[in-house]
This record gives sequence, C-alpha cells and structure tokens, in this order.
Amino acid sequence: MNCKICSGKTAFLRKMLVLNKYNASYFKCDTCGYIHTEDPYWLEEAYQEPINILDTGIVARNISLSKTIASIIYFLFNRNASFLDYAGGHGLLTRMMRDIGFYFYWHDPFTKNLFARGFESIDSVDFELITSIESFEHFVNPLLEIEKILGISKNILFTTELIPKLEVENWWYYGQYHGQHVSFYSMRTLTFIASIYGLNLNSDGKRVHLLTEKKINSKLFKLLSSRLNKLTFSYISRKMKSKTLDDHMALRRVSYEDIIRSSNIF
Repeated sequence: MNCKICSGKTAFLRKMLVLNKYNASYFKCDTCGYIHTEDPYWLEEAYQEPINILDTGIVARNISLSKTIASIIYFLFNRNASFLDYAGGHGLLTRMMRDIGFYFYWHDPFTKNLFARGFESIDSVDFELITSIESFEHFVNPLLEIEKILGISKNILFTTELIPKLEVENWWYYGQYHGQHVSFYSMRTLTFIASIYGLNLNSDGKRVHLLTEKKINSKLFKLLSSRLNKLTFSYISRKMKSKTLDDHMALRRVSYEDIIRSSNIF
C-alpha cells in the first residue's frame, strides 16, 4: 500500500478496536511518517452526530484558540480582510472571532450552523486566510481536502495533534472510541505537504500549524502560538472593535426568512 501523502511505502502498524466493535488496521509511512486507518467503513456510524459526544473540550478549545488565531492574524496577516472557518462545526469559533472584531465567515456542509447564522461563506468574498480547526485528522484523503481549501485561500491555519516522537499505542488522539479520526501527521508529513504545494510551513511543533504563501518568522509564529498570546490578545482586544452589536443591527435589516434560508438550518 502506498502513502496517500508522499506515495512512499506504508507498513502495518497495529490493530485497534474502533467504536468498541471494529478491529481496524492502522498503517504508517516509512518516508513521511503519516499514519492512517484502513478504509474507514465505519464512518457512517461514527458520524451519526457530527460533533462526537466525547469532545468535552470543544468550548474550552475554542476559547483558547480564539486568542491564538486572533494573535496570528493581527500580527501576521491583513486584520481587516475576510476569513473563513472551514469545517466550522456549529459556528462557535466564527461567532467568537466576529465578537473579537474580525470579518469571519462559516463553512461546514455536514453540521448545522447554530452560532453564526447569517454569516455563511460567500462565493464572491476573497478570503485572506482559512482556519480549519481539528479537521485534518478526519480527512480520509487529505490531499484532496487540502486542495479544496487551497482553492479558496493559499493561507491555511489549522490544528491537529502531531504524532508523539515516542509513539504510544494508547495515544488518546487515535480516538478509536468515537471512530472519527482516521489520519495522523508528523512534522515530516506536514513538511512534505507544504513542499507539494510550494508553501511555507510554520508550526508550534505540537498542535497549531500554518501553511502559507508568505514568509513568516518561525520564532514569532511560535511566540504567537504559545501561552504568551494571552498578553498579545489583551492588547488586540483593546485595539479591535467587536462586531457583536454591528452584526445584530445588520441582521435586523434582513428578513428572518432570508436568514433561515441562507443558514440551511431547517
């Protein structure tokens, strides 16, 4: 079997019990370190609910990452441009980023938009940067999904946990209990992906990564991705104007029926 990322040879890694019933095989690429499951025939069952019940950290993660994303955008990109949260779930991050003051929009064909209704992706908008939070590990064919995103913007800020250097069999991120995680990346994997598309890779070496056409100081990126972003976010929150009230007033000028229709929620 060839690697879905670099076409190198993959080798059988281990068996794991997925959804407490399927004895699934996992494979690892010797060249780029990418790990993936066998053809995930269990996904329809795994996605009966798009947001799995075990994701108890979803709110805390969005609160924390909103500060990280705000810091990276404010200091490294055009903060007055438009941004898109790809695979944005229920729209929580989109709403939070607009509350901070950024022009964020939502996109997710598989999940109901609950928190950012009225701010769905618009085809006519040019997006400065795409965020894709905790989605890369869900990609069955990563390069196909990445190419879809790159068709929207050449700057992708995403999160996914990197494979530990001392790989452990019971690594929590395999997520075999919910069955939605099927792709796992090493730094070598992400470096190879960047080379395929002629992009620059920046990473905190753990979870937060940026594929971009811009040349960015790696030390600055790590600083903005670290816990020190609490300090930068305090500065940003004083400089940015929240869109909470402006969005409220804008939505009041649109008929309720039009908002519901554009949100695709019913």
